[in-house]
Amino acid sequence: MAKKNYKKKKLTFRDILKGNFLNREEVRAYGPYFMMVIMMFLIIIYANHLVNRKIKIIHTLQEQAEEYKSRNAYAQSKLIKIKLESELTTEVVKDSLIPLENHPHKLLIKVDNADNK
Repeated sequence: MAKKNYKKKKLTFRDILKGNFLNREEVRAYGPYFMMVIMMFLIIIYANHLVNRKIKIIHTLQEQAEEYKSRNAYAQSKLIKIKLESELTTEVVKDSLIPLENHPHKLLIKVDNADNK
């Protein structure tokens, strides 16, 4: 029996579009490896998606933390002012003085020099 020599058909662009290249023996032999590579790519894409989701959550939490820090600083400064006023009034009452209802105004006094005539 004589062996038939088949000529290998060249791979054309049309064969790639139709998907005929997938039926070749060379491709079938490496099929499991192609599937493994495809699965690895899908796992990498999914892991990247999860990381991006976590980054967005972390970013929103950081923004909230900054807002809470600024609110805390504002509340502390307001509390310090309140504490200072209350301590001042208790000290004034201890010295038997009456606390002022109106705060004093600054007086600007201009002095004329007699030497500059």
